[in-house]
Parts: sequence; structure tokens; C-alpha cells
Amino acid sequence: MLKEQVLQELAAARGKSLSGQELARTFAVSRTAVWKAIRQLESEGIAIQAEAGKGYRLAPYALTPFDLQLPQGVQTFFYGSIDSTNSQAKRLLAEGLQGEALIVADEQTAGRGRCGRSFYSPKHTGVYFSYIFHPEKTLADAVLITTAAAVSVVRAIEKISTQKPLIKWVNDIYLGDKKICGILSEAVSDFESGNVESVIVGIGINWNTRAFPAELQQTAASLCDESVSRAALLQAAAQELIKVARDVKNPSIMEDYRAHSMVLGKSVKYFYNGQAFEGKALAIEENGALTVQTDSGIHSLHSGEITLRL
Repeated sequence: MLKEQVLQELAAARGKSLSGQELARTFAVSRTAVWKAIRQLESEGIAIQAEAGKGYRLAPYALTPFDLQLPQGVQTFFYGSIDSTNSQAKRLLAEGLQGEALIVADEQTAGRGRCGRSFYSPKHTGVYFSYIFHPEKTLADAVLITTAAAVSVVRAIEKISTQKPLIKWVNDIYLGDKKICGILSEAVSDFESGNVESVIVGIGINWNTRAFPAELQQTAASLCDESVSRAALLQAAAQELIKVARDVKNPSIMEDYRAHSMVLGKSVKYFYNGQAFEGKALAIEENGALTVQTDSGIHSLHSGEITLRL
């Protein structure tokens, strides 16, 4: 289809413009046909800039399927705007999707975070994607993906930048004292057997978001590294996530998780059975649980949220 051919050509020429005449000649079509293909791509959320006398080029923040080099067998789905990549992943599974898949959106209108929260996902400024895979392991192993996903993000950021992100248990990624990434993992089980059939890992990274809603301005930030393109961040994060999901018990994952922890040795507050507790974060166990020393003894937290007591 012409629009895919045009998009591939624009992706290959990132950073420079291609004239309508040049594209028409490349694909042996009319300039009108090229113009229509460009309009189709724009209607699907691909950010394309037109310059008088120069032609068309992808916007610096544009994302395309051609930016991704993923392992064979991983299907990709791109959306200009969608409610939530995790929600779309569930719909695709309900429609019979088989195998692994990556769902990417330029914008989420109802991005979802943990504990029923929303995740602010404006267009052009973040990396929002969900990965579907089918673990051939136990539920306990599937749960470890939440820990592994956090490691995949810090590895990706450190791979392509000089930034040093940290992990706030369980899986929020921070730069300094502000959150730049959220992760939501969901298991899809077979109703009859109760076995986990599919796992969906949703990741949202604030790449260059500058304007946050008032309620997030004190707690949220972005990578904001001019040397890192949005496409490069998507590629690195997706690759690292797929890698850890396929080898979730690799010892290096928990080693990296502990090395990037921003809570170990710190005073924390958490709720358990409706009661508030305070204590010191002592260790992160092999299953990802957080060991906390409180006045009433040692507690092992397997889920929930903590607050750092500064």
C-alpha cells in the first residue's frame, strides 16, 4: 500500500525532507497520490511536517513501526490516539490474537496506572506501549515480570543516555525525587483452569512532557534529554522489556533491581490490613517482596505501595 511505502521512505530519511515529486518518482505514482498518502498517515496519528519548497519529513518526535527492530514473531500495532494500550491489548486478545505483540500509541486518552489511577499521556511527548506475551511458567513467575519490567526501563534509559534512574518499589521509575515512568502489569487467566494464559505489561515513560496537570506538578517529571530521540527510547525500552520477559528468572534482573532501588535503607510508610505502619526497608527478596523492619517486627510486603519518609 502506498501510504506504508511513503512512511517507510520518510522513516529511512529521518532528519531530511523528501519532495512530493521525489516520492512520486520513487513509487511511479502521481504527486496527488503522494499527497493523499500523506494525509492518510496524518489522519492515523503520524506526525509529518511539510516545508514549502522542500517537501515532507517526519517530525522529530514522530513514532513509526519502522522505528522498531524487534525479535521475529512480535507483532506491532500503532495507534495515533487510543484510550489505553493495556485496554487495547485486552481487546486484541479477546478477538483471538495469538503470539506476542507490542501495542504503541502516540497518545492515551485514558491511560491507566496502578491502583486504579490514571496515567497522564499527552501526544508527542511520551512513550506509551504494552507488550503481550504468553508465559509457559507458574503464576509466581508471571508476577516477577513487574519487577523485571522496572529493570528493563532503567536498563533502556542507561543504554541510550547518561541519566541514572532509580526504582521506587514496586515499579515506579524516578529521576531525582520525581516519577518519570509508570508500569502496569495485568494477567489474563483461563476461566476454567485458572492458569495464566497471557500477561500484559504496560509502560508509560515521560520522554519530554513539560506541562503537567496541577496535581502532578510536584511529583512528575520527564527524561528531557535532548540527545535521546523518542524513537530511540521506544526501541530501547521495547527491546529490553521483551528480553527480560523471556528470561524473567535471570539472576541479573534482581541484581539490577536492588542496585537501582531508591528505598533500601530508607524509612518507609505503608498500609497493611487497613493499618498504617512505618519502618526501615531492609531488603528485596528473590520474589520481589520488600522486607521492612517495624516496631512490631519484620514484615514482608508482596504488593501495595510505600511512601518514603524523608
